[in-house]
Amino acid sequence: MAPDADCYSVACIEIGSRVTVSQRAFLCCASHDITSPMMELTFQPITISSQSWIAAQAFIGSGVTVGEGAVVGACAVVTKDVEPWTVV
Repeated sequence: MAPDADCYSVACIEIGSRVTVSQRAFLCCASHDITSPMMELTFQPITISSQSWIAAQAFIGSGVTVGEGAVVGACAVVTKDVEPWTVV
């Protein structure tokens, strides 16, 4: 984990081997139920699979799995799973 990487871990964040999480990346397991007037807190785990790279200032949202060897580019916002060995 690089300096200033942020893990908001109200649920499990699983990070595989040989993973790079770059500076100011934000892994956020929580959100809010926007369909509810009370906007209750919701949370799901995040999985960052082996040999993947989360680049600088990328945001990984609740419930996302980043597949093995995938690259999440700088400043990307990821709200859905990333397939193995792809670049987003």
